[in-house]
Amino acid sequence: MPSAVHPAHQRVLDAAGRKAVSLEIVVFDQSTHTAEEAARAVGAELGRIVKSLVFVAPGEAGPELVVALVSGADRVDVGRLAAVVGLPGLRRATAQEAHESTGFVIGGIPPIGHRRPVRVVMDPDLGRFPSVWAAAGTPDAVFEVPPGTLRVLANATVAPIAVERHDGSTAGSAAARPAGTAPAET
Repeated sequence: MPSAVHPAHQRVLDAAGRKAVSLEIVVFDQSTHTAEEAARAVGAELGRIVKSLVFVAPGEAGPELVVALVSGADRVDVGRLAAVVGLPGLRRATAQEAHESTGFVIGGIPPIGHRRPVRVVMDPDLGRFPSVWAAAGTPDAVFEVPPGTLRVLANATVAPIAVERHDGSTAGSAAARPAGTAPAET
């Protein structure tokens, strides 16, 4: 007898299905709450893990929600993100705000399937991989997807939102690392 699908996973599958995309959600016995844990679980480099980070800004009709999609090796430059979305008061959402706004808990927030419509911005660094892994609604589940498909699923605007290094590269880009080395797990 097939096991029941977790409601959070079903919301992710339903969101993908509305765009005619079929996803396979992988559930682990161990946590995939952090990018480092997810990378270990799937056996991928840290850069292939998608961090879905929730930000809020005051709006006329209440808080405006923005989800930033960045490589697991990168951090969001809040000033850049605020400029891209035109919200000068943008800040990182609290765990409670993120949960109430998306319907998912931190560590399991997927790029799609949120409780209400959200603006999504995706850093182009994710596009350097043939596929990436994103949270699937719970802190122990992920799905693999090509970055172009992820952009379509999330209806994401692609813009450079990662913190730049002194050499002008982002934290996870090849230019930020010595030749022949993998991204550091920070």
